[in-house]
Amino acid sequence: MSEQGLAAVRLARGWIGTPYRHQASCRGAGADCLGLVRGVWRELVGAEPEGVPAYSFDWSEVTGEESLWHAARRHFVPRPPGREAPGDLLLFRMRSGAVAKHLGLQAETGAQASFIHAYSGHGVVESPLSAPWRRRIVARFAFPQEG
Repeated sequence: MSEQGLAAVRLARGWIGTPYRHQASCRGAGADCLGLVRGVWRELVGAEPEGVPAYSFDWSEVTGEESLWHAARRHFVPRPPGREAPGDLLLFRMRSGAVAKHLGLQAETGAQASFIHAYSGHGVVESPLSAPWRRRIVARFAFPQEG
């Protein structure tokens, strides 16, 4: 278990209770799933590595392009699918055949596995990493070392 991963979890838990706001990334005021990850990145690593273009709720679905996955590969460190650790960035495919477009940060592992994410209608919450959520994970990454 890395110190950086534990720090990411601690920071993400500081966002719990932030209301859901599409395209926002402001702890306490509003965030979506990408905004939560962006906020933790700023606190953990430093300045964001690239700007985020405006996006709609159905972004990438028309083209089928895995935009979020490609961005994660550019800036995070890929992790093997079977090796989970606190602080891992989780990328989810919400429907079979759809692009991956939901993010969360693994908080706990083992029998009490959980993850922190911003979810429409719920805000930033810590949820059990239950079987239905696990089935949707398509990739996991670690934050890069502080910059």
